[in-house]
Amino acid sequence: MSSDRISEYLTQFSQTRSLMLEQLRRVIIGQTDVVEQILAAIFTRGHCLLVGVPGLAKTLMVSSISQILDVSFKRIQFTPDLMPSDITGTTVLEELETGRREFRFVKGPIFANIILADEINRTPPKTQAALLQAMQERQVTVGQETYNLPDPFFVIATQNPIEQEGTYPLPEAQLDRFMFHIKVDYPGIEDERRILAATSKDEVQELTKVLSAKAIANMQRLVRSVPVGDYVIDYALRLVRATRPKDPTAPDFVQKMVDWGAGPRAGQFLIQGGKALAAMDGRFSVAVDDIKKSAIPVLRHRVSTNFQAQADGKTSEDIIRQLLEVIGDPEPPKYERRRKV
Repeated sequence: MSSDRISEYLTQFSQTRSLMLEQLRRVIIGQTDVVEQILAAIFTRGHCLLVGVPGLAKTLMVSSISQILDVSFKRIQFTPDLMPSDITGTTVLEELETGRREFRFVKGPIFANIILADEINRTPPKTQAALLQAMQERQVTVGQETYNLPDPFFVIATQNPIEQEGTYPLPEAQLDRFMFHIKVDYPGIEDERRILAATSKDEVQELTKVLSAKAIANMQRLVRSVPVGDYVIDYALRLVRATRPKDPTAPDFVQKMVDWGAGPRAGQFLIQGGKALAAMDGRFSVAVDDIKKSAIPVLRHRVSTNFQAQADGKTSEDIIRQLLEVIGDPEPPKYERRRKV
């Protein structure tokens, strides 16, 4: 594909993203970074974990995004009594007209393009684990059969950070399946005033479909084709390796305050996130700033702090911010023009 053709596609991509944001702003007020990160994950086939206190429109945000995408959407409310078969589906014994009986698989809600896993930490580990294969291999195995999930497929989970009773924290292996850990914070004063004014009116906003499943797949291919320079890859590599306390490049504060750091998947997600941010901005290549912008949502749940960090009042987010200050920007390669002899 020629560079002119790619530039043309990227311009269309940027326009489509603006159209999506325009539709979402009719329902979602503020939360610009959160929406941008969710869209970046969708365009890179990634999954998201939204964490925030109740009442911050996490569920509304996901359902609104599903309304502007012409794909199937299912919401699963995770509760302590939810069973794995309630998610994946179950095999039933069916009697045919001939009198013969046979087993038939009835698909569960996981067989949709967008899955909203609401309050994912309120269900036991056995049920949480039902999502592991789906999120990684995009398949579901029931009995002797393995079924492919529809394409595209995204899991967007929500979690309440302040509820402790009756919750089951996600294990690290499952957290690592999420591309982004997105923190949904309180709105600013002006945004909150607009929210109160908008919700006091008896109006229902109808959202327009912007993208089909085929268009999403084409955009995902376009994002994968965005080039990444070696110096950007080196920066992502240095950043990820610096989070590991036993790595020789790790700064002193990481060695003291971190139990374990990010794995190779974090580097992959940093670069994919950088590609999505560049493409959504209509740019032809990934900049170091794109990697920095992806750093906190990608690394937040992959850096485990210890008691020393807690004693100093430091969170994993503080450690990542400190790392971004310590690790200097790489110098882009210099191309010298050769003289003709």
